[in-house]
Amino acid sequence: MADALITVLDASNYVLILMLVALGLAIVFGLMNVINMAHGEFMMLGAYTVLTVERAGGTYWLGLVAAPLVVGAVGLLVEEVVIRRIYHRFLDTILATWGLSLLFKQAIVLLFGPGSFSVTTPMDLSVDILGTPYPAFRLFIMAVAVATVAFTFWLFFRTRFGLAARGVIANRDMASCLGIDTRRLDRLTFAYGAALAGLAGAVMAPMISLDPQMGLGYLVPAFLAILVGGLGSIAGPLAGAAAVGATDNLTATFFSPVWAQLVVFVTAIVVIRVLPRGLVAARRRES
Repeated sequence: MADALITVLDASNYVLILMLVALGLAIVFGLMNVINMAHGEFMMLGAYTVLTVERAGGTYWLGLVAAPLVVGAVGLLVEEVVIRRIYHRFLDTILATWGLSLLFKQAIVLLFGPGSFSVTTPMDLSVDILGTPYPAFRLFIMAVAVATVAFTFWLFFRTRFGLAARGVIANRDMASCLGIDTRRLDRLTFAYGAALAGLAGAVMAPMISLDPQMGLGYLVPAFLAILVGGLGSIAGPLAGAAAVGATDNLTATFFSPVWAQLVVFVTAIVVIRVLPRGLVAARRRES
């Protein structure tokens, strides 16, 4: 029983982090119609921000606070310099953000080198779960992810900003005619999506190896989560992340990471073939 619960907790840890990454990606695409191929690199920047703060003599907690702010500011700059000029050229956004991902990775290589790094775990504590010790920091990661997802739902469904954002997602031209500043929403949304990825990278930094290629390991599952869950709502990517993340983690635990990748891709293909609009969109259509 204890082993099963530990396995579920480990899977939940991965699922919740994947939700943060997929949520930022889906918000940017839903509001701005931009497929951000550099989203994984925003996560990487968040992790390296924590590493930089630690090297400068700061604590992990300071790095955790700084990471989403720094990455959000980078996202704001990227939107202003690059993304705003190619909104209406869909394929160009893919190419431009892919170029940005290469730029960010090479910048990390120049600044830190191509090797791997690690961040000190800030909590050397464990919690007794049915007689089995479980790292308290993993529980902290899950708590941060749940709180961030809850805040995002509150932001988009309980504030004027969220009402305006959902109006732009539904009909950008009509929202603009009604006086909504779509330009301001675009800037803030892209920065918020980048900050979510930066927070995911920062909170996971002590648990993973930091290297210039680390973002790719989360970008691909995040895209699959969006395709499986469906666009048109915030709940879609979350459902997709739960399905993809749980399948990946549990298969890797009981079989191997190679089998996990195969099973995830086959499952995603089947779901997309049977439910082209995604899990959440299909349920809404039938009701």
